[in-house]
Amino acid sequence: MPFPEFSLPSAPVRVERPPAAPIPLVCDSPHSGTDYPPDFGPAVAAEDLRRSEDTHVQWLWDAVPRVGGTLVHATFPRSYIDPNRHEQDINPAMLADTWPGVTAPTARTLELGMGLVPSHTPTHQPIYARRLTSHEIAHRLAHYYRPYRQALAQALHTAGAHGPRWHLNLHSMPSNAYERLGQAAPGPLADVVLGDLHGSSCSSGFTALVAEAFRQRGYRVAINDPYAGQDLLRQFGAPSRGHESLQIELNRALYLNEQTRELLPRASRVREDIASLLQDIADHIRRTCAAQPLCH
Repeated sequence: MPFPEFSLPSAPVRVERPPAAPIPLVCDSPHSGTDYPPDFGPAVAAEDLRRSEDTHVQWLWDAVPRVGGTLVHATFPRSYIDPNRHEQDINPAMLADTWPGVTAPTARTLELGMGLVPSHTPTHQPIYARRLTSHEIAHRLAHYYRPYRQALAQALHTAGAHGPRWHLNLHSMPSNAYERLGQAAPGPLADVVLGDLHGSSCSSGFTALVAEAFRQRGYRVAINDPYAGQDLLRQFGAPSRGHESLQIELNRALYLNEQTRELLPRASRVREDIASLLQDIADHIRRTCAAQPLCH
C-alpha cells in the first residue's frame, strides 16, 4: 500500500457549518485525518500505521450541516497526535529529554502505547525507531492538538452558550476490537457502539434515543462495550447542564476494506442511513428547543 502523501495540511482542523437554520448540534471526528505531516518520521509500514485511522468517517457523516449541525474534523492523523487524549497523557519513556510539564500516562498508554502521542500501532508495532524530543511534542500540541480542541470548544460554545447542546463524537472501530484491546469477546462485536462514560457524559434518554434510531435501521447496538468514551466526552459532557456528549463507534466492516482502506460498495447505504438518522436527531433537538427558551 502506498504511503499517504506527506504534506503539511492547510489547516489542522476543518469546520463545516450549516448553510441556514442552525441547531445546537456539533459532531466531531478527531481520528479521520489522513494528511501526514512531513516531520512525522515513522519507522513502520504504512498499512500498519493507517490502522489507527478512522478513515472516511467525516464522509459518512457529511449530512451534519444539511440538518443544521456543525461538523468538526481533523486533517492530521491520530497516530501523529491524538486530540481525544488529555495533554498530560504522555509516556516519558518515549522522550529523548525531560518533558517540562506534568506527565500522567494512563494504564492504556503504558500497556498499548495509545496515548497523546502513540508509540505503537494497533497491531503493537513500534511507530518510531527513535525517541522523540520534547520540542517535537510541543510542536504537535501547539499546531495540531490545541487548534483542534479550540475549534471544537468554540463550536460547542456557539451552539449552546446559554442552554442545552448536543455533541456526537464520531469514530470507527476495527472489526476485531476485542482482540485489539486484549479482551475476551463476550460475543460478536456490535455494528454500533455508543459510549457515554457509563452515564456521566450523556443522559440515558438521549443515549437510548440514538440507540433506537440505529436499531430501527437494522444495526446491532451496544452501550459502552467495548468503548465507553475518552477525553473529549470528559471535557464537554455535562448532562446535568443539558450538555449531551455521546461517542459513536461504527464497525469498520460495515463500510470499509480494513486492509486497503477503500470504501465497500455498501458504504453509500451506511451513509444514507446516517443522513436519515441525523434528521431524526435534528427533529428531536428542534422539538426540545421549542420548549426551552434558552435553547438556540
